[in-house]
Amino acid sequence: MQERTRPPGASYDIRVTGVKRTPMRDLYHRFLRVSWPVAIVAIVVWYLLANLLFALVYRFAGGVQNLPPASLLWSFFFSVQTMGTIGYGAMYPVTELANGVVVVESVIGMLLTALFTGLVFAKFSQPNGKIVFSNHAVVTRHDGKLTLMFRIGNERGNRVVEATARVDAVVRTTTAEGRTFYRAHELVLARPRMGALSRAWNVMHVLEDTSPIANLTEAMADERELELSVTVTGLDDTTGQTVHGYRLYEASALRFGMRLKDGLSVDPDGTFVFDARRFHDIEPDGNAL
Repeated sequence: MQERTRPPGASYDIRVTGVKRTPMRDLYHRFLRVSWPVAIVAIVVWYLLANLLFALVYRFAGGVQNLPPASLLWSFFFSVQTMGTIGYGAMYPVTELANGVVVVESVIGMLLTALFTGLVFAKFSQPNGKIVFSNHAVVTRHDGKLTLMFRIGNERGNRVVEATARVDAVVRTTTAEGRTFYRAHELVLARPRMGALSRAWNVMHVLEDTSPIANLTEAMADERELELSVTVTGLDDTTGQTVHGYRLYEASALRFGMRLKDGLSVDPDGTFVFDARRFHDIEPDGNAL
């Protein structure tokens, strides 16, 4: 493996080559990942393009009663009426060729309707959790121990039941053969599971001697190109579906000597209040590292 030559903490992309292409499956996954406005526009464009294609056929094939000669616009209108099974009766095929084209279009229209319905249903049925991560991970003192800490939250008003977090630390090492190798270590968390994630959860890893990143410093994080790969999974208590979240913290996202700002307070009447506006806030620790 070749050593990466990039500034410490800088972001990077990996370009994969030599993979067998599956255009239709890739298109399906891409559709599921785009936003709803983009998905709706894509469906409308494909529908209009299909009708435009058949409009061109009707334009040159003819054989449609009351269709103005050489009119692509009215051919398009007739195609939409045919594919949409509207059938006002003002225009209708009168030749064998035109009727044949109508048959082909009706079959393709039925397939497109089934395809678009399936895509929309698949997109609607996707579990869509709103798990959010704090902008920074901090290295601070907690209960007298050097601790790596970041915050996970749930932006929805529901609960993520049996939420489980996993953190992998990826560091640059050198093998016995002198080769550069990026090794992943699973970090032991102080509390890897939360029964019900509603608003905020401080995830902590104690940087003790048994930790693969013990005695972590800013210089060490940059030198070893530290990355923290965080995954969270759980059950949405409303839909019963599994939701997940992912965040990659690079060395540049670590803050040393800082701590997560407390967003929890108590009103005079004893009500606990969590200020979501402080979710990403950090402040100087006050305790020397």
